[in-house]
Amino acid sequence: MPATVARRPSPLAIVRRVARQVWSSALVRLGIVAITALGAVWAVRAFGRQYDFFDLRIYHGAVVWWTEDGDLYQFVAPHTMLGFTYPPFAALAMLPMALLGAQTAGWINALLNLAALALVLFTVVGPIADRYAIPRWFAVGIAVPLAGATEPVRETIGFGQVNLILAGLIIADLAAMRWHGRAALDRDPAAGPRPAQTLLGWLRHAWLTGAFAGAGVGVATAVKLTPGLFIAYFLATRQWRVASTAIGAAIGATLVGYVFAGKETVTYFTSVVWDTNRVGFVDATPNQSLAGLLARAYDSPTTPRLMWLAFAAVLLTVGLSRAKNAHAEGDELAAFTIIGLTANAICPISWTHHLVFLVPALVILVDAALRRRRAVRGFNIGHFPALAGLRHAAMALGLYLLIVISPLWRYEHRLPQVSHYADGLWGALMENSLALAVILLVVLLPWRRGAEPVFEAEPAGAARARTHLPV
Repeated sequence: MPATVARRPSPLAIVRRVARQVWSSALVRLGIVAITALGAVWAVRAFGRQYDFFDLRIYHGAVVWWTEDGDLYQFVAPHTMLGFTYPPFAALAMLPMALLGAQTAGWINALLNLAALALVLFTVVGPIADRYAIPRWFAVGIAVPLAGATEPVRETIGFGQVNLILAGLIIADLAAMRWHGRAALDRDPAAGPRPAQTLLGWLRHAWLTGAFAGAGVGVATAVKLTPGLFIAYFLATRQWRVASTAIGAAIGATLVGYVFAGKETVTYFTSVVWDTNRVGFVDATPNQSLAGLLARAYDSPTTPRLMWLAFAAVLLTVGLSRAKNAHAEGDELAAFTIIGLTANAICPISWTHHLVFLVPALVILVDAALRRRRAVRGFNIGHFPALAGLRHAAMALGLYLLIVISPLWRYEHRLPQVSHYADGLWGALMENSLALAVILLVVLLPWRRGAEPVFEAEPAGAARARTHLPV
């Protein structure tokens, strides 16, 4: 029988094998994470502003004033016209700051926001990393500094805001909804009722099965009213259990505020909540909401009210409709992201640090590009792969550069000293760039069919029992 000579591997195959081994090395991956973090620090210094926990110092001064028997909503920070604008429950949550100095409280808040950012990215990036066999620690390790360089994240941390913590509470509900859906699929009615459990065991079971889904949105709504739009979304998609949990948590937290701060609760809901002048000027450049965009478009310190209400109603309808469709198509992350961006758009005041849902929007665009490219693998045009996913990849890159460079600050103007059109049409577009991006994403953000269905599917055991099929 003739002897066969084994074919030598091609040089290109050897290079690919070595590249895969290098890429899979933990040391190399740690180096990539470190380089990404250094790049993020450079971007923050190059494109960010001067940060000194400005907003947190206002909150700190307000709670200290309050503990010394001052009126919470009469506090005005020195050398400013700003005071406390959150509900009393938020003030109760911030009370421990009164025991610390403002700088120390600022750094603790920064760590809490970073932890919340890591939780959000672990939840939204993790499934994508699993699909491509990339370790989650590596994917999240790259994603955190990349997100940290963006305008909403660096402003939230630098000013001592709470937006990432609130986003963490909301995305925690998304994770709980995932767990609940999986538990519903695994549960078999033929197994009979569960044995009696202790309170600790019941709490653990409820946590692992996602029974608390909705509580995060409820608490976030009690801290800041805008997350309440997620409750409207739960109702629109008939997620009754999640909606009732969210409503119950919001009411419960608000009642806690009333028990410990009854006078402040009444003051907030009867007068403070309606006074937008306490927050800042509507036409101010950092207000990247629809109302701010319209005020600057009219070169006015106020928004044309009827026009704003009409456009806000249209945008709200579009946002809820598209989120409902994303939910029906099985992409709950896209639905959550559209609702978060819609809330930013229709709120009268949405500072740049409020726009944290731009981060999961980026993840969705990147994943959509990767999915489209994988779907046409093997189909070539000449010697080049088909340009599948290029549109979504370009959108992701453009959005990322926009929220890292954040060109609006170069065209910041204040009435009546300087018109918002002082730099022409280009300057006006740049001053409203983030607002335009948010509105376009509400209308155009894609969803990934079947990527993340979290609805309660019927357990397999129930289907077998109904059709009398053998187990």
